[in-house]
Amino acid sequence: MKKTVLVTGASAGIGKATAIYLAQNGFHVYGAARRTDKMEDLKSHGIKPIALDVTKDDSVRACVDQILQEAGSIDIVVNNAGFGQEGAIEDISMEDARYQMEVNVFGAMRLAQLVLPKMRENKYGKIVNISSVGGKIAFPLGGWYHASKFALEALSDSMRSEVKQFGIDVIVVEPGATRSEWGSVATDILMKVSGHTAYKDLAAKTHNVFTRLNKDIAEPEVIAKLVRSGIEAKSPKTRYTTSQMASSLLLFLRRILSDKQMDRLIMSQIK
Repeated sequence: MKKTVLVTGASAGIGKATAIYLAQNGFHVYGAARRTDKMEDLKSHGIKPIALDVTKDDSVRACVDQILQEAGSIDIVVNNAGFGQEGAIEDISMEDARYQMEVNVFGAMRLAQLVLPKMRENKYGKIVNISSVGGKIAFPLGGWYHASKFALEALSDSMRSEVKQFGIDVIVVEPGATRSEWGSVATDILMKVSGHTAYKDLAAKTHNVFTRLNKDIAEPEVIAKLVRSGIEAKSPKTRYTTSQMASSLLLFLRRILSDKQMDRLIMSQIK
């Protein structure tokens, strides 16, 4: 029998690519997002679009209930819905900071809470949390985004040990720079928030870094393949990371350098 997969944030980028790739490889896929009009093309791949706002509990419940009613179970969840709130911590309102955590952290965990009972009953399940290299390394002007991904990593570690006894795997995927709407949206937010404040010079330099990164980034299909590797593995790795040289090098340096050495390295690249 085909495994039923729910992919959140399926209206663009990694989420859309993952939904399509999994459907092409024998999975029964539901693609969820707020913008259902952006998912019409998924139907041609046999994917069923479903409305989901991860910040609204009624929406999350309705999404899970509909899939359980139609498919009988949700075997795999890919928690991909998310965005980046860029800007100096001093400049970002607490309302915007809370929304960042609601989308990237609480939304993913609420969805996990709702699918786990059926997974425990079935003694099978895969929860894939899309984190980031930014869940291990924090850059200036991305504090709240990094906080959300650091939190997602920690919650994944705790949940992995909690649910293993029920035959459920928790898998973290850590993309590096990936082609999607994320980069342009984050850059726009950064300049809007901190482009005219005391942090404007740092914001301008960081904007230049984003622009350079856009010339050497992975396609979202690369992440989709990592997701498939994790969910098809009998004993999946706890984390899957892209093989991009920049990301691999940064993660290696994070392990061997002191905090202050890492700070100097990061700031040396922001120019």
